[in-house]
Amino acid sequence: MKRFYDEVSVRQVDGGWSVALDGRVVMTQTRKPQIVPTEPLARLLAREWRGQGEEIDPRGFRHRDIADFAIDVVAPDRAGQIDKLLAYAETDTLCYRADPEDALWRRQQDVWEPLVTALEAREGIRMERVSGIVARPLSDEATAALRRRLERLDIFELAGLYALTSLAASLCIGLAALESDADGKQLWDAANLEEDWQTERWGVDAEAADRRAERKAAFLSALEFVRCRQTTDHG
Repeated sequence: MKRFYDEVSVRQVDGGWSVALDGRVVMTQTRKPQIVPTEPLARLLAREWRGQGEEIDPRGFRHRDIADFAIDVVAPDRAGQIDKLLAYAETDTLCYRADPEDALWRRQQDVWEPLVTALEAREGIRMERVSGIVARPLSDEATAALRRRLERLDIFELAGLYALTSLAASLCIGLAALESDADGKQLWDAANLEEDWQTERWGVDAEAADRRAERKAAFLSALEFVRCRQTTDHG
């Protein structure tokens, strides 16, 4: 599709902030006004529109897609999306470890255990660690505590969290990314610990490396989205 607009602007509207193209407010994929809660988030969305060339590349709209997901999918079914996030906690990558006699287990302990224990401390819960593939369900108390944590998030935070969690296959990593001091690259490396372990032993597969680079970019974009949602300063 050819670029169909010249001017990209950010404006304050009823309910928040929006991006306008040649004065027309951007709509979501279901034709709802794309209104976001903070000016920094609107400016992030505007940057994607400004960055397009003569031909529009849909791959350049990662932030727009998360905003649309928040408005079109999360808003009408907030409880359902929270349930989907909680399902990641039941099979969280960081809680499924190699056998203790395996060298991989030691690296998992060094990298993953601090992230899991930090989550437990923040939320006052106990996550179930498993060696092997047999699932061990969370306690009802832990599930209820995590649900309360997720219910405190608005639809844009939930949408960003869903992107982070699904890419990492870990609610633990997704929630860690919401913390103000989160290191996105470090968290992404933690999510890919086992893949890196295999690469060290068997070498790099070019196609797999390309897929990982694309997923890493999506993860860091989702983190940037969440941070702009959490920032309220103008400018």
